[in-house]
Amino acid sequence: MYSFDVSGGSKAELYHDLLAAVDALTSGEPDAIANMANAAAVMWQYLPDLNWAGFYRMVPAGDGGELVLGPFQGKAACIRIPLGKGVCGTAAATRETQLVKDVHAFPGHIACDAASRSELVVPLVKDGVVLGVLDLDSPEPARFDAEDARGCEALAALLAERLPAPAG
Repeated sequence: MYSFDVSGGSKAELYHDLLAAVDALTSGEPDAIANMANAAAVMWQYLPDLNWAGFYRMVPAGDGGELVLGPFQGKAACIRIPLGKGVCGTAAATRETQLVKDVHAFPGHIACDAASRSELVVPLVKDGVVLGVLDLDSPEPARFDAEDARGCEALAALLAERLPAPAG
């Protein structure tokens, strides 16, 4: 059984503690699904005001790839997302974090849960290849800020290093 001391202090302390927890959970574990599942569970447990926390994995399809639902916490979600579509597909295609204060103002937003109002999506990149994305949704408008983005980018970087190397 795992027990973590995740701070209720500042946002920086929260992300520091989350990173330590995810590090402890994934250290030495080679299975990508297990690592993403535990990371999603920890984020769901400790990050406030979320209605979805999880991952989409990059899989080969058509002319390059698409995102397919991975481990998550929250309501049932969209299963496949084309590259460049919605917030997740845009993050994967551009390899850039997408911090969306109002999902209804995001062109092409894919509404898997109508209650979502804001979203933060961080690509998981290893050896220059996008392996997937970390996706957080909130029913609160403007829930995420630059500090959340930095914290989630650190989590995504740690996880990407713990995922199997891309085939090829």
